[in-house]
Amino acid sequence: MTKTPTLPIEVRGSAKHPLGMSPAQFLRDYWQKRPLLIRNAFPNFTPPIEPNDLAGLACEESALSRLIVHDEKRDRWNVKVGPLSEDDFSKTPAANWTLLVQDVDKWDADVAALLESFRFLPSWRVDDIMISYAEPGGGVGAHVDQYDVFLLQGLGQRHWGISDDPAAPKDFRDDVELKQLKHFEPTHEWLLEPGDMLYLPPGVPHDGVAFGGPCMTFSVGMRAPSRAELTGDLADYLAERLPDELRYTDADLTPVKAPGEIDRATLVRLKQALPFAAALDDTLLTDWFGCFITRYRNAQVPAHPEKPLTEAALQKLLDGGAQMLRHPWARTAWAKGKVGATLFVSGHAYPAPAALAEQLCDQRVLAFDKKPSVADRAVLLALINDGHLLPQKPRRR
Repeated sequence: MTKTPTLPIEVRGSAKHPLGMSPAQFLRDYWQKRPLLIRNAFPNFTPPIEPNDLAGLACEESALSRLIVHDEKRDRWNVKVGPLSEDDFSKTPAANWTLLVQDVDKWDADVAALLESFRFLPSWRVDDIMISYAEPGGGVGAHVDQYDVFLLQGLGQRHWGISDDPAAPKDFRDDVELKQLKHFEPTHEWLLEPGDMLYLPPGVPHDGVAFGGPCMTFSVGMRAPSRAELTGDLADYLAERLPDELRYTDADLTPVKAPGEIDRATLVRLKQALPFAAALDDTLLTDWFGCFITRYRNAQVPAHPEKPLTEAALQKLLDGGAQMLRHPWARTAWAKGKVGATLFVSGHAYPAPAALAEQLCDQRVLAFDKKPSVADRAVLLALINDGHLLPQKPRRR
């Protein structure tokens, strides 16, 4: 057997080959696959914009900018969103701060000219050139980007640490505004000089810190819409263009065994009615449809009780023979799951035992011949406190 050759993580570029290789080779071996450091990608690089001009742009009303100051001793991060002012810059410390300005290529033609070196990519794939200026120690903390980025060092030096470990933790800190990683252990570390460029595919943890003196980095970022954004926009686009006469139909309907159940036949009809539903997982489609159809054309929303019912109070009511009246505005449906079922009520989903879910959809007034189980009581309590069920004490004779 022949071993697959190990691809280098560091190469040397030139004026002819800024990627250190042909674009075709880069796209084949590195694009969206693995990081790459390209030394001397832009030989004798001179920044096309001065730090003072960048600061001036950050003060513009319509510019997107952020000033980030790190209190290293207390590990606190302060983020000021632009437009910034001269006063904001006068208050910055001697170190540990950075200025980020997005879309600089839209404001400065010389900065935009850098994009000529990336014409091997579709132009619609390129988002913007963001520039970060930092004093020593300045950065934004360890983080993960969900898009491809080329980090070109323009002024001074920046220390970069990255992790190409597929199992690297990617949990975020919850005590800072920035989406910083809780834990970061670099597998590779470099000091970048002007003209050096680091390529990172999506999902690679990294941390860049200005070293020694003033530092400026040019970040060429890609557009990478999430599947949620694509799906939402496509759904809106289709909704605007599909005739209102095209509706959910069930001409093949047969008498139902359980009135409130969303069964397999319903899912088949949904996949025929919706242009892109065929690709969806059945569980995902059921969860969406259950919430949608119980919310659809519902004119009112049940109100929560003024005081939440406790588990002990519910048990006392049940022991006393209380019945449960389904709120007249509560629309219900249910679907079997791999374990138990899901009960849908007015756009909300509740995990529930299948027998109880069927009973709640079938009966407006629930009476219990035997003591409800712990799982049953948990569902009943949630429905009461959400306003979907109203306890009724038995009448005295």
